Amino acid sequence: MKTDLTDTGYEPVLEEASLDGAADAPDVLRTISSGLIPLSEGQKRIAELITAQPQWALTSNVEDIAQAAQVSAPTIVRFCRAVGCEGLKDFKLKLAAALARGTPYLHRDVTDGDSGQDVLRNVVGSVTAVVAEWQRQIDPAHIEKAATLINQARRVDCFGTGATSHFLAQDLQARLFRFDIASTAYTDAHLQMVAAATLQPGDVVVAISFVGRMPSLLEVVRLAKKRGARIIAITRAQTPLALLADELLVTDVPRDAVMRVGTDAYIVQLLLIEVLMVMIGLQRGPSLNDRLKRIHDVLERHGADIESDPLYES
Repeated sequence: MKTDLTDTGYEPVLEEASLDGAADAPDVLRTISSGLIPLSEGQKRIAELITAQPQWALTSNVEDIAQAAQVSAPTIVRFCRAVGCEGLKDFKLKLAAALARGTPYLHRDVTDGDSGQDVLRNVVGSVTAVVAEWQRQIDPAHIEKAATLINQARRVDCFGTGATSHFLAQDLQARLFRFDIASTAYTDAHLQMVAAATLQPGDVVVAISFVGRMPSLLEVVRLAKKRGARIIAITRAQTPLALLADELLVTDVPRDAVMRVGTDAYIVQLLLIEVLMVMIGLQRGPSLNDRLKRIHDVLERHGADIESDPLYES
């Protein structure tokens, strides 16, 4: 099939291109880095290449990009259309406009001059879109298998390293405790190592790390595996932690411009733990409802979970 050279953009450089119109277009770099656009494997390689070297991409022709990404010229055309551009020339115009704007370090969907209403709409809309895409991509069968491992475990250790993972490990352990599951949360690297050394077959480790490459956490997870424990990892796909997991619960979301673990990642991890706990509860059967009701009644009777506490009313 004959290639349309105009569409594929066999121009060596971007010559005297006007940014009028492109400047008001959606930020193509944000579109690429968001991870929300479905791309083929070849198109993903193009996206990674352009994200890593946007200035180089701006002045490269289709042959250079195709060779660097190990794809064909038509694949580059399809990539440009997938991210909302007519072809490579249009893509370069929008890429130039995105680079001229600079990097939105505050929030990828908020720009200077946005009103309070704009900020509210864009931030909430961004999170909603991320959660919807995460829900579409994750396989519930993996969550069900993780729930089964936890239900059958002799003991469950929750490991978290870092500010967010620290909280999530504590939160997961508190939920498991209410379900009458023997569990402990460890966020100190030394105590994690001690705990891993005492694990045995039949035990489960839930390792939580969005980054997925913390050296101390990887070390204790490897030790836990040697001891015969099963590993459930809550992390991104293809991280070193993910590769150690017996069951991987994926939390792939767009990277935050500033935080290592941004709001999108935090919310998706919380939702994942919530879904996991509901599946565990369903597997444990009706007897769990009696236990949860007793806990609820005790807290209500002692004024811990009600707005007006009779013990302190005058």
